[in-house]
Amino acid sequence: MSGRFNFDSLRDFISHLEMAGELVRIKERVSPSLQITEITDRVSKSPGGGKALLFENVDGGEIPVLINAFGSVKRMAMALGTDDVNHIADDIDRLINIKAPGSLSDKLALFPTLFRMTRFPPKMTNEKTPPCQEIIHTGDDIDLLKLPVLKCWPQDAGRFITLPLVITKSTAGVRNVGVYRMQVFNGRTTGMHWHIHKDGASNFDDHARVGHERMEVAVAIGCDPATVFAGTAPMPPGLDELLLAGFIRNRPVKLAKCATVDLEVPSCSEIVLEGYVNIGERRIEGPFGDHTGYYSLAGDYPVFHVTAITHRKNPIYLTTIVGKPPMEDCYMGKATERIFLPLIKAVNPEIVDYDLPWEGVFHNCVIVSVRKRYPAQAQKLMSALWGTGQMSFAKMILAVDEHVRPDDYRAVARELLNRVDINDGLVITQGVLDVLDHSSPKALHGSKLGIDATLPLQGESKGESESWAGRSLDSFQSACSNDDSIVAHDIPFTDVNSPLAILSIDKKEPFEAFEISRRVIDMDASGAVRIILVVDKDIDPSDYSVSLWKFFNNVDPARDLRRENGRLIIDATKKMKQEGHPRQWPDELDMDDSVIKKVNEIWPRLGL
Repeated sequence: MSGRFNFDSLRDFISHLEMAGELVRIKERVSPSLQITEITDRVSKSPGGGKALLFENVDGGEIPVLINAFGSVKRMAMALGTDDVNHIADDIDRLINIKAPGSLSDKLALFPTLFRMTRFPPKMTNEKTPPCQEIIHTGDDIDLLKLPVLKCWPQDAGRFITLPLVITKSTAGVRNVGVYRMQVFNGRTTGMHWHIHKDGASNFDDHARVGHERMEVAVAIGCDPATVFAGTAPMPPGLDELLLAGFIRNRPVKLAKCATVDLEVPSCSEIVLEGYVNIGERRIEGPFGDHTGYYSLAGDYPVFHVTAITHRKNPIYLTTIVGKPPMEDCYMGKATERIFLPLIKAVNPEIVDYDLPWEGVFHNCVIVSVRKRYPAQAQKLMSALWGTGQMSFAKMILAVDEHVRPDDYRAVARELLNRVDINDGLVITQGVLDVLDHSSPKALHGSKLGIDATLPLQGESKGESESWAGRSLDSFQSACSNDDSIVAHDIPFTDVNSPLAILSIDKKEPFEAFEISRRVIDMDASGAVRIILVVDKDIDPSDYSVSLWKFFNNVDPARDLRRENGRLIIDATKKMKQEGHPRQWPDELDMDDSVIKKVNEIWPRLGL
């Protein structure tokens, strides 16, 4: 293993963060309702992600709150026991590419790798009193309201546990560890928000199918960092996330038997909630300010009943907030992207590299560089990815040639705008979408966009031959300036074959994005702009990151992309019902002015 650190508990990690200058202890009294979110959001959006924050004086109790622990490239690597998460990917690559030994020396050389693999599975602790059960509350002593659970955003339905490791088993005894938000309803019950596509929901359905009345659940909060990360990882169904944690840690995760349910939890956990969900019971859960930067809507979800709360002496509450990127989850997602690259390449060997931009909130955009050998290989790869695990949620896939780095967004943009074939190079299809996607007319499924920006091989279309680079922008600029509906506009590149313009419009009526774009096109005498992206009036079109975030989140490709005389218009505005969007459009996340004012007042005392 290439790592330099190993942590047996969250406390070990905190100590290391502090020694490395990566932790700020905040002694100022703060509220878990919105104030911690506002403070953390500012820190998360500072250059590099800021520091990890340990709030030691939280209203309503004595339990400190740790947040933003994984919120930087450096801390994410530290959490996984390395100075570069790519080292873990290299380890996985070596394991999945083991060749059959041909000689005695080859066999001997293979022993260390095979021995290491046998050390990964979790094992039961032999401790008489595991740390997570130093204190046990059952019966009338159970009170979830004593935990410093955050209310994250103003329109949230209540307080949500946001970084729990939810442990369930199928009827065959196969364990799943997943991170699913939990709305605290009262002192003894929470919501259990496992999405329909997730393994926790699959286990729930499994128990329902065989006629069980309830399913036992255990929730571990504040485990060692590798185990926390493993709970967020997109493991294939049936593979234990604790196996991945052991691989990263280079030693097994120690488990303790729960006090009131027949499940095991990491013995190092700071806090454990034990209980069950009734198969036939549902309750309205949400809304909740989610990682898309919008509120996910309320819906019916199972109810978790707590039968015990166990914890360490003087426990620490680990949590996170999500919202408009960048935030802490962005760094966790990037680590997942890197670590799982070898597994994706093993199935799709033409992949050189890939990138999931923050603006695409990890399930809305995939940029992939391809080593092409035959015609339509990029399209074949898109189909393969849309049929692979959580990659199936990807709403947009952009393929570029192998020499292009997918994380070099400026280079990718140039490749796209130089090579896109508006008439024949856009693949629009249908498939599953993430539960949180709000752009599709229907929940859980909708249209997808594939763009092949690779160089054509023999037998493939040459694409559009005429370049629009360098044409006069005067008439286009004049058209934008003279149209009262256009608040602002920006043209990122002019020296590409297909120049793009971003228009911010004051939309009042259905389909105005297309109507306004057509007006501008009609007045663009020199044909200077080939692609127009339209956003709402509150968006600065020169802020390319926010404009892309709107594009990835607000566009249903089949409905919102239109070709007009060799040009492409993309409507990334908020949709009205008359535009073919019958569902409720969620609000964006914004903090209350009163909370912002309060945080401004205490900010000088926070030590940030």
